[in-house]
Amino acid sequence: MPREDSPAGESRLALVRRARRMDRILAETYPDAHCELDFGDPLQLLVATILSAQCTDKRVNMVTPALFAKYKSAEDYAGADRAELEEVIRSTGFFRAKAGSIIGMAQTLCDRHGGEVPGRLKDLVALPGVGRKTANVVLGNAFGVPGITVDTHFQRLVRRFGWTAETDPVKIEQVVGGLIPKRDWTMASHRLIWHGRRICHARRPACGACPLAALCPAYGTGPADPAEAAKLVRPGPFS
Repeated sequence: MPREDSPAGESRLALVRRARRMDRILAETYPDAHCELDFGDPLQLLVATILSAQCTDKRVNMVTPALFAKYKSAEDYAGADRAELEEVIRSTGFFRAKAGSIIGMAQTLCDRHGGEVPGRLKDLVALPGVGRKTANVVLGNAFGVPGITVDTHFQRLVRRFGWTAETDPVKIEQVVGGLIPKRDWTMASHRLIWHGRRICHARRPACGACPLAALCPAYGTGPADPAEAAKLVRPGPFS
């Protein structure tokens, strides 16, 4: 029977097989896919991910060296002078809200977790400014706990691929989690995000240069001519 959330109208088995084949191709295409935020420990990744909201990874990576040199622990962030913190992170945008989230997050870490970043989803999402996307980034990349990161690139690609028609991030996470083996969730997230940044762009995807062309129901959304498509491919590292 066709799955209701499969725009391509495939059977469950056919959808799983196609999704896993696409993920294998992306693994071959991006063997070095990884989190593009620079960090040295779970706290640094948590702070960097909060800063990455509505901001490029490249910009965050320009800001965090000075930030991490000034604030080395949850206690440092919890006791930070708000105006000083805001000034350091100003260029990431929405700096007042982000400063409030970081300070509140750090205070909660100190109050409930001894100043340490917890390694469980339910504890992470209970922190101020931390949603499922941020929590899964931290779990997958700092703790090795499989997690699906549903950012804007991920949402766009899984709908284009016909993996799901859902628009709610939590529902997308649930659907994709049923298509890809759990052990691969973190890396599959990286690969889709890398592909979205490099080839499968929002406005003009480079369809003619895409390794997934034969498996993608949205092929032809962008130019199919290889030479024209090649001009749209963007190399990393990314912002």
